[in-house]
Amino acid sequence: MKKTLLIASALLALNLSAQQESSEKMNIVKTNVTAYIFKNINLSYERSFNRWFSMNLGFGTVPEGKVPFLNSFLDDSDRQKINNLQVKASNFTVEPRFYIGQGYGKGFYFAPYYRYSKVTSNTFDFVYDYQPINGVTFPIPLKGFGDTTGNSGGLMVGTQLFLTKSQNLVLDFWIAGAHYGVGKGDFDLTTDQTLTPEMQAKLKQEIDDLNVPFVQYTTTTNPHGAHIDVSGPWAGFRSGISLGFRF
Repeated sequence: MKKTLLIASALLALNLSAQQESSEKMNIVKTNVTAYIFKNINLSYERSFNRWFSMNLGFGTVPEGKVPFLNSFLDDSDRQKINNLQVKASNFTVEPRFYIGQGYGKGFYFAPYYRYSKVTSNTFDFVYDYQPINGVTFPIPLKGFGDTTGNSGGLMVGTQLFLTKSQNLVLDFWIAGAHYGVGKGDFDLTTDQTLTPEMQAKLKQEIDDLNVPFVQYTTTTNPHGAHIDVSGPWAGFRSGISLGFRF
């Protein structure tokens, strides 16, 4: 008899829990409004699976524009070699969330996450001054293009609020988040001129002497330009306010 009562009680509890979850609105579509300050067009979708666990998927893209803080990374002589450089960026984030408050997408949460990022350049100009032995220096123009990708993992803490009685309007406050990983990429520089072995050696030296912080790269040259393999750490910080709709 006791076993029968225990089983009945467990089934009743599961049934009540299922009814509660079925009455909850389990989906939220959001956008980080503070990210638009940095021209980051973004959208995320969150799906609750139970009271304490949900999955948030986010995508963001930044249209082509100037490289932020480029002048801080390069000295005057290096800046004269690189012209018209612009980049566009995109990212995709997979973020499981664990709620320790009211739940079903509401309250304080912590979220370990994975982020894939990609940065692509336009076709920019690179000029280096070639000076043959006992000769007159003359510029050799090249066209550059390339991209880098980053894979990183991190942790974010935040809190999510429902702003209306119907609990449709959502405010998601990213208190703080940070991620770290590795990035890899490659760039090509090409010219219409045919480079002699001496020209190639000087071009390689010009590229290797660029003072680019936090980046490791190797340069190989050929009669029509150079190929650059890039690697290094990939880090970022996340904070902001998202507004969304729950359904």
